[in-house]
Amino acid sequence: MFRDLIPMLSDRLRLVAPDLPGFGQSDMPDRSRFTYTFDNIANVIERFTEVIGLRRFAIYVFDYGAPTGFRVAVSHPERITAIISQNGNAYEEGLSEGWNPIQKYWKEPSQANRDALRAFLKPDTTFWQYTHGVSDPTAVSPDGYSLDNFYLARSGADEIQLDLFGDYKSNVALYPTFQEYFRKHKPPFLAVWGKNDPFFLPAGAEAFKRDIPDAKVHFFDTGHFALETHAREIAGVIRDFLA
Repeated sequence: MFRDLIPMLSDRLRLVAPDLPGFGQSDMPDRSRFTYTFDNIANVIERFTEVIGLRRFAIYVFDYGAPTGFRVAVSHPERITAIISQNGNAYEEGLSEGWNPIQKYWKEPSQANRDALRAFLKPDTTFWQYTHGVSDPTAVSPDGYSLDNFYLARSGADEIQLDLFGDYKSNVALYPTFQEYFRKHKPPFLAVWGKNDPFFLPAGAEAFKRDIPDAKVHFFDTGHFALETHAREIAGVIRDFLA
């Protein structure tokens, strides 16, 4: 995901991009040995920063990385120098109707409602997530969604993803806690948002300014995976923000 962004920032910044447990190149322990909740994922990432010696750092949060990073910030506000949120939500008004099937599972965690979410894990859906809201889908390199589908096809990956769909309700429950952190500590904050995201609405980006009046919000004419089409533009905004 950060393959284009990192080279554009690495001349002046140290960048560290860990995959979350169960994703990408990180370990994917069996569900019998590791419970896939956002609390546990945040604990792993927090410990990761300690092991490699990150005492003060800015965070770039996106999608699942937002509730992960915000947990780390709440736990150790003294470590956070700035936050960049790219389609990383912390407000209920940022949730689109695309969450309705998942919210139904939260309210009634039946096997039928769980199985109904498997459509989110199909290769065609991954492709749609990458290209929805993009003016020219051919501008989206196939390596991103192809790699995602490769990882999703691993044995047991589907059940892990369904566990996380179910646990996402814990993130919404923490929104007031995240918002209190924003109000109290007012970290330098930048929102860079694909405005055509089918899951996280522009209202979610604007809402950060309610708790952090100096927050900077930039919208780009693209979808959920904004870096796939607008890495150069987002890199420019980040360079100005962190300067």
